[in-house]
Amino acid sequence: MGILNIVTTFAAKRSTTNMNKTNKVSDAILYGSLLAFILFVVYILYINLEVLYTAHDRSEFIFGAPFFQTLMSKPFGLMQYVGAWLTQLCYRPSIGASVLMIIWVLIFYVGSKAFRLKDSASALMLLPVACLLTSVVNQGYWIYISTIRGYWFSQSVGYLAMLLLLWAARSTTPRKWHLVWYVIAVCLYPVLGWFALLFVLCLALVEKPTWRELLGLLLVVFTASIWHTQFYSNLKADDVVMAGFPRFVTPSDVCPHLAIPFWVLGIVTVLIPLCSKYLAKWFVPVLCALASIIFTSSLMFHDKNYIDEMHMVRIACDDNWKGVLRIAEENKKPTSTMMFLKNIALMNEGGLLDRSFKLGNNAAEIYNPDTLHVTLLDIASPLVYYNYGMMNEAIRLNFENAIQAGFSPFYLKMLARCALAVGDQKLVERYTTILHHSPFYANWQPAPITEKIKELQKCYSDELTGVENSDSYLVNGISLWYESDSKVASEQALLYAMMRCDSRRFWASLRNFVQLHLDEQFPLHAMEAYILFMDKAPEEKRMMLPVEQSVFDRYKQFWAALEEKVKPGMTLEQAGEAMRDEFGDTYWWYNLFGRKPINIRGNVGHEVAS
Repeated sequence: MGILNIVTTFAAKRSTTNMNKTNKVSDAILYGSLLAFILFVVYILYINLEVLYTAHDRSEFIFGAPFFQTLMSKPFGLMQYVGAWLTQLCYRPSIGASVLMIIWVLIFYVGSKAFRLKDSASALMLLPVACLLTSVVNQGYWIYISTIRGYWFSQSVGYLAMLLLLWAARSTTPRKWHLVWYVIAVCLYPVLGWFALLFVLCLALVEKPTWRELLGLLLVVFTASIWHTQFYSNLKADDVVMAGFPRFVTPSDVCPHLAIPFWVLGIVTVLIPLCSKYLAKWFVPVLCALASIIFTSSLMFHDKNYIDEMHMVRIACDDNWKGVLRIAEENKKPTSTMMFLKNIALMNEGGLLDRSFKLGNNAAEIYNPDTLHVTLLDIASPLVYYNYGMMNEAIRLNFENAIQAGFSPFYLKMLARCALAVGDQKLVERYTTILHHSPFYANWQPAPITEKIKELQKCYSDELTGVENSDSYLVNGISLWYESDSKVASEQALLYAMMRCDSRRFWASLRNFVQLHLDEQFPLHAMEAYILFMDKAPEEKRMMLPVEQSVFDRYKQFWAALEEKVKPGMTLEQAGEAMRDEFGDTYWWYNLFGRKPINIRGNVGHEVAS
């Protein structure tokens, strides 16, 4: 017996030692997986800091009762109000990112307690956090037109509130009193929206349902209809049960893939109480971290032009034109918004007709994985029209966009600047008063109108045309300024006549430009256009101007290279790419191969085609 006791004691100690070693290994794997996921979240938020700033800049939060009451008139409105207030913090993107991470850490902790996840099983809460992270970084160009108030924080705050409610229900009352919590969920439907339904499903699934739980589920089925009938009769039937669930729909576009993170969030949350006791394995944290990283990486929207465009709009709003040009120099395939802002920067800093085509006027297509059609109109048209002195158009576009997407800081700031430009001080005070309620705009005032904008305001009649406001509309309109006696306007007219590849407007603009700049050097790109149009129509010698021999020699090299590199069967795009490295900085390359503004009417590009 003594020997048997010794052997048994030794085996027990050995088993305990092995178990301790296993626990240490499991803990190391858990903490390593958590650390890897945290670093991933930090990296994703870091590369999307510009997105967070734009989220603040294009999100509406109006201090006062009307805005609050508007949101409270529908279920989930309180969460949206809280989310809209928190979005203001993204004025400092690092602060906004930090607040999001704090909320997600709380979700991980509270979720582990609410679902009673222990050791390795607690890593399952990485999956809901990954869904919420993905919902922040997968918006793409919907960020400019989305009408969901408080979107960037409301879902995370709502999910955290649901988990706190679940934790309280499981910790503070006996199981037989769970029916009380179902009734509470019914009462909280206006606050939690679809998370109230998720709460009841989770509470029913964490333990074997009794008749009380089943009765509670039946009650929840009718909850939304009851609230809808009594308080929310203005809601559509399909918005009732899933109130607050993000939907991305416009009159012309539907984007179901942006709702994927929320569907996955709901499914994962329901599965956790069903599967957690079977997943307390050492390898689960690794699988959860990998699945979270893969899920977010596969659905995240990230495009260099998308980020550069946001950054350029941001600093252009502060009249930081040197910063705009720095971005333009680094970006070789700008979007049309970036192209216009770059040209405005050159107008203010000088060198428009010497550098514009060097920096690129070949507007790249916007990368957009869904059917949403976003243009300059949605991104920065009020800013562009304002800087070209077209105040009535800028004001109209501000109101049209703000009525749809909300009176966000971007539109309020532009409205204040336009009001200052037209001399309406009362409107300036009205818009700045709204902005001053924001913690980051307490002392904000619109910048004084520049001399160039004042000059452009005087050079033509700023009338509302009532027609489209596309890239081509802007190019066409400015190219008609060739009769102005303003130096700034004549420069713009000549540039955009060149971008139209329209010889008739070019000659009219060039004649006016030369008359107003008699004692100045002939700009490089104007010289390149002059050589091209003279060469293509030598019988129409409109005016004789001296050109530099080096520029003329390079023009001959351009055509020689074109004959050499272009092969039979080669498309226009292939020929352009073959010539881009050597001649992409010239007007000749743009005239032949560049992407022209859309919907241009008239005789365009006929000189090259002939």
